[in-house]
Amino acid sequence: MSTHPSPPAPPAGTNYLDLGITLALHNWPALTLAVQSLWGGPTSADKRAWLCGAISEMLATRPETDSYDLEDVLVQVMTDEFDVDVDDESAAAVADQIMEMKSQTERGEYAAIQHMWEVYQRKGGETAVAGIQRAAGPGAGEEDSEDEDDDDEEEEMDVDMVDGDAAVAPALVRAPREKVEPEVDDDGFTTVVSKKRR
Repeated sequence: MSTHPSPPAPPAGTNYLDLGITLALHNWPALTLAVQSLWGGPTSADKRAWLCGAISEMLATRPETDSYDLEDVLVQVMTDEFDVDVDDESAAAVADQIMEMKSQTERGEYAAIQHMWEVYQRKGGETAVAGIQRAAGPGAGEEDSEDEDDDDEEEEMDVDMVDGDAAVAPALVRAPREKVEPEVDDDGFTTVVSKKRR
């Protein structure tokens, strides 16, 4: 038996903001297409879940964050993690949406996020609900479900989202990978170039 007290539960506003961030990113067609197409590799869905948590943490620890900072993060992650250049201003719209939800939760207003959650549940069914609850954590909108087929469900949710939003998918430009020719110096040694400089 431990004598250490357990940490207090986060306030309801934090749970709703986490849910809102997760919904905004799951509803972003550019990111959904990148995850569905596995442009970030086999862990594309995990990268999206990581991004949800990273944004939540950034907003909690850096209160000076504004929508421009958030847009920069979204664009950078799409480029670095998914090799996608988003050129349709959708990153700005998602950033604005998240910052508006942050303002709403700070005022104790949760109706808009609750409405987004209800629409998302109707749109994606049980699969979407389980995926969102895992990403946003317990207490976000509904009770946390304990499904063992988590990875399969998230992949199914991604398929549903892309199929339903195919007509509104933004114009994406997949960054081509350039083949870098090795540099050989006068002595015959090859210069090693890091991946980031390629």
